[in-house]
Amino acid sequence: MIEPTSRCGTIAIVGRPNVGKSTLLNRIVGQKISITSRKPQTTWYQILGVHTNDNAQMIFVDTPGWQYRPQRQLNRLMNRQIEAALTGVDIVVLVVDARNWHTDDDKVVALFATNPCTKIVAMNKHDKVVDKTRMLPLIAKIQAHNQFAEIVPTNALRGDNIDTLLGIIRAALPRAPHRYRDDQVTSHSERFLVAELIREKLIRGLGDELPYAASVVIESFHDTGKHIEINAIIWVEREGQKGIVIGAKGARLKSIASAARKDIESLLQRSVFLQTWVKTKSKWADDLNALRELNLSD
Repeated sequence: MIEPTSRCGTIAIVGRPNVGKSTLLNRIVGQKISITSRKPQTTWYQILGVHTNDNAQMIFVDTPGWQYRPQRQLNRLMNRQIEAALTGVDIVVLVVDARNWHTDDDKVVALFATNPCTKIVAMNKHDKVVDKTRMLPLIAKIQAHNQFAEIVPTNALRGDNIDTLLGIIRAALPRAPHRYRDDQVTSHSERFLVAELIREKLIRGLGDELPYAASVVIESFHDTGKHIEINAIIWVEREGQKGIVIGAKGARLKSIASAARKDIESLLQRSVFLQTWVKTKSKWADDLNALRELNLSD
């Protein structure tokens, strides 16, 4: 049997919440496929991104931040997303904040400690550390685990050392045929990506008033030929939360929808007509049927 000349493998991007995992994935694939915010727990799903360069195809899986005290079904399912992503991967990229090592980082490492795959650390936001000698204790902490093949200082937002990271990953890929088209950047549907962009704007626009009690379902997605018509439902858990999302005279919902529409048009490269409604679905974050409708299930 002739061994393939191409390389292809799966890379799990893991880390505690809010260290820059989704920003790293977006930077690598060159497109916004994973939503971001300054709040932890923004990512709920496994987000698959594909980067193909010549004969090497890297299939990245962005994961939610690990929930250490998952009190709701939503949080428990997020943890299962991480466990599933680590099954059968070829490479793990642990993203840490270059400014400090947290005990939660140790807990993330424990999730893949027995996995024999190649393990790499991306020390993200390294530019925030002016005196680089202050990173030495963090490097020592990482090296003490005796698991990591490489440590790469990065800034995912600016792109610092991303090519270096990709070169290391490429060298560790197994020889295998490509699984996706060379021009494909994700396996997720447009409907899924649209719902996520709206949810991102909810998280960013609502501040601490409604951090994680809102979700988005795309009711309809129709190409008229002239533009894309999208109807989206925003679920909240309590009747009183509808007013928070809608705002005075509908101003907040209008602002959220307008910001989302611009990103959706950039994604689809089409004119978009977006309509949004806010509805109450009591305790949806603990309702398995509701979570299945959001594509969150075991």
